Amino acid sequence: MPIIIDGKQTSAEIKELLKKAIEQSSIKPKLVVVLVGDDPASATYVRNKEKACDALGIAQETYRLPASTTQDELLSLIHKLNNDNSIHGILIQIPLPKQIDERAVLVAINPDKDVDCFHPSNVGKVVLGQAALLPCTPAGIMVLLKRYGIDPQGKEAVIVGRSNIVGKPTALLLLAKNATVTIAHSRTTNLTEVTKRADILIVAVGKANLITADMVKPGAVVIDVGQNWKETSEGRKVDGDVDYAQVFEKTYAITPVPGGVGPMTIAMLAHNVCIAAGISVPTIL
Repeated sequence: MPIIIDGKQTSAEIKELLKKAIEQSSIKPKLVVVLVGDDPASATYVRNKEKACDALGIAQETYRLPASTTQDELLSLIHKLNNDNSIHGILIQIPLPKQIDERAVLVAINPDKDVDCFHPSNVGKVVLGQAALLPCTPAGIMVLLKRYGIDPQGKEAVIVGRSNIVGKPTALLLLAKNATVTIAHSRTTNLTEVTKRADILIVAVGKANLITADMVKPGAVVIDVGQNWKETSEGRKVDGDVDYAQVFEKTYAITPVPGGVGPMTIAMLAHNVCIAAGISVPTIL
């Protein structure tokens, strides 16, 4: 029987460890989130982050700015937050309105407060294996593998998706654990031939049910990062990038959607805030 990798339970365990570390520390960690515009998905993510911080004892403040906010106005706010020593983590919710240069905004954040790990300085540290702060979703994936006794060393890992947020940094973290890594994407020829080689298959494309049973090696570990929302007669529901019903029986272990990778992202964000604040936290990776 395949193992269902439970991100919800693992996330809860990590949060409990972080809560105890915060309670035992004299430092009160603080996260500031900046939300520009009224994107519904972004608003949901921010509310979830607020709830998680409240439950853990992390002070949290959200700046909700209008969609008409200019780049200069946003950069001025970031400068103010960078210089506030009571703030340990700054998170700019992506995507930003089209009049704002996302790259310029992310570069403006103090790398020591960059709890999303998007600043080029922090990305470079990930490449060199010197990072204190790790990108949240990739780090969450690695924690799940560790918690379920899945050692990437010597394994062939295939990542479908080459984004700066998930695909590329996940490849780096797997390389650091001695996996042999292939990154596939929308222009990969014969994608099925590539994915069928994978001992560990990680999918982060944003296309519902892209991966079907014929694309998966028997006994593979399948990590589904996709979150594809759809409206149904029963309300709003989410599908992953993997056809779970088809693929399940072929796997050694698989993450569900929802309840797999998603909860880990916020847990690892909280972990980064604690590290940025200088709180001694348990080793989870």
